[in-house]
Amino acid sequence: MGERIFLSSPHMSDEGYELQYVKEAFDTNWIAPLGENVNGFEKELAEKVGSKAAAALSSGTAAIHLALKAAGVGEGDIVFCPTLTFSATANPIIYQNAIPVFIDSDYETWNMSPTALEEAFEKYPEVKAVLVVHLYGLSADMDKIMDICQKRNVPVIEDAAESLGTYYKGKHTGTFGDYGIFSFNGNKIITTSGGGMLVSDYEERIAKARFWATQSRDQAKHYQHSELGFNYRMSNVVAGIGRGQLKVLEQRVEKKRYIFNFYKRELGGLDGVEFMPSNEWNEPNYWLSSMILTGHVRPTDIMEALEQENIESRPVWKPMHMQPFFEQYAFVGEDVSKKLFENGVCLPSDTKMANEDLEKVCKIIKGLWIR
Repeated sequence: MGERIFLSSPHMSDEGYELQYVKEAFDTNWIAPLGENVNGFEKELAEKVGSKAAAALSSGTAAIHLALKAAGVGEGDIVFCPTLTFSATANPIIYQNAIPVFIDSDYETWNMSPTALEEAFEKYPEVKAVLVVHLYGLSADMDKIMDICQKRNVPVIEDAAESLGTYYKGKHTGTFGDYGIFSFNGNKIITTSGGGMLVSDYEERIAKARFWATQSRDQAKHYQHSELGFNYRMSNVVAGIGRGQLKVLEQRVEKKRYIFNFYKRELGGLDGVEFMPSNEWNEPNYWLSSMILTGHVRPTDIMEALEQENIESRPVWKPMHMQPFFEQYAFVGEDVSKKLFENGVCLPSDTKMANEDLEKVCKIIKGLWIR
């Protein structure tokens, strides 16, 4: 059995960009939260995606939490949230003692269905915010979603944790709504080992988010706190890794696209195989290459066959409204997300994979069709 092939693991730059910034943090003895790397990472990420301001935080989850707080979400408020996502999208709604209403996907994007969103607004008109996710690096249909929300003057928060480097009609995802969030968890397209970023064109709200994230410490010589605070700021060492990783973002997207096209070419002709959707207005980062199966071979067959050869793969996210913790909350839609979960599989999409690795994965999968 060969060396393990991962779904998506950290990939440091060959040039050693990350070490340069980390060394600077050590040389200056500035390894605590805040510092030049934090300031630089915020500035460089904001410039990269085209936002006016950014706050570097301890996780993408923290960024969603502070975005909800900045949007005024509080106890008893309703927040619309895609059901097909990771729990980190929905958990911060509960942190704010708010109420999630889960919205179905559509087959065209695998993301929030504008039709289901319209239906949700009819059922629950008193909505405080809408959370949108760009799943697996696929952009949601932002023109339709923004039009629906803007007509009702409801703020939009984009969970772009999986879509850094993805464009919708030439513009970065995470920059359409009032707030955007990015994640730098170890499995993301670039990583800081752990961390996140909140972006917005509302510079004063980003400043407020930084204040909350730094324990809401007032401007006073003594320790004074007039608001509830959080320990959410990014460390200067971690930010240094992020600054280096940002320099290779385009390389990572190019490799992810290569992996997706390789799988689609080799496996797309198999009976009952359909890859995640492409749309002319969408330039995905292809964070994970995913497909749905409608024939005799099932996702579990593929995952088990790959695991036997020490290769990691995963199911599509289990919808939130099917999760034990969240099943008490309302769901609007027609179970498209449920079908995607039941029939979907995420193939290994690690940017360190060589052609031999990709060929091995495809050979194993193809073998399931000739048994």
